[in-house]
Amino acid sequence: MFTKPEILLRIEGAFDLALSVIFYQAMDANWLLFVLLLLVPDLAMLGYLRGVRLGTACYNLVHSLVGPFVIIAYAYLTKSLWLLPYALIWTAHIGLDRMLGFGLKYPTRFRDTHLGEAQNQ
Repeated sequence: MFTKPEILLRIEGAFDLALSVIFYQAMDANWLLFVLLLLVPDLAMLGYLRGVRLGTACYNLVHSLVGPFVIIAYAYLTKSLWLLPYALIWTAHIGLDRMLGFGLKYPTRFRDTHLGEAQNQ
């Protein structure tokens, strides 16, 4: 297992998803909001309609943990805690994707990811 990065990255994704859900529950946030917004980051795939390079850039931008971590830091520093549920939904989505084997994309084909060629996409 420790010699197969794709397995480790899937396990890491599962932990990301689990921790996001645990913190979301601890905040007593709205579960309807969670369900409604969980797949919204996948709208970034619409960038592929304008070409592989733009699609890859859009997808990777939205499927990197940098965005939600910036929101978490901003929410903490400015005491805008109302933003935290949105960041946690976003991290949950990323964790779910990684757990299922959907990785960051290369600008070749949609199936070429940092987890290897996706078998389930």
